[in-house]
Amino acid sequence: MIQRPDQRVAVFIDTQNMYHSAKHVHNARVNFGSLLEAAVGSRQLIRAIAYVAKSKTGEEQAFFEAMLSGGIELKIKDVQEFSSGAKKADWDVGLAVDAISISPKVDAIVLVTGDGDFVPLVEYLRSHGVICEVAAFGKSTSQALREVADAFMDLSEAPEQFLLGATRTHKHTATPKKVASTTKKPARATKSDESTERKIRITY
Repeated sequence: MIQRPDQRVAVFIDTQNMYHSAKHVHNARVNFGSLLEAAVGSRQLIRAIAYVAKSKTGEEQAFFEAMLSGGIELKIKDVQEFSSGAKKADWDVGLAVDAISISPKVDAIVLVTGDGDFVPLVEYLRSHGVICEVAAFGKSTSQALREVADAFMDLSEAPEQFLLGATRTHKHTATPKKVASTTKKPARATKSDESTERKIRITY
């Protein structure tokens, strides 16, 4: 699939899903700066939003600052703690609402998540003529989500690009894979003031 420089793209990051996937699959952290650059490619970034959870200790502050300095907006929700000891900070609905709201203003949306709960969102966006791509770790990504998306970028194929602190048993020399998009509708007029420079490296 072909990306075009005149395509306007928005990126929505399910931070908790990506954090746990990187930790459990690769015992590493996600390099969100490199991920954002690859997801956008040569296109015009309109907005990049990460959905995060904040604990009472505030230990995530350095991570939040790194995301912000990399040009990624944050939507922050306090972690809910229940009497049973369970903790929860669910952003699925918030992410879906934001993606639907911004969809008329962009040509493509990249969902950075492997959560199969977003299949209906992808179907909705595509039915309204928006290219919908997914970027996540292959082993922890819903097969249904991979199949319904216009394109899937498996971050596991380029660990040196997308992971920090990964344990390597051999030198990885593969060429990083880039997200490609199909064109489902004519490109709309581009506003130069909506484009964003992308020279990002988040190393937290």
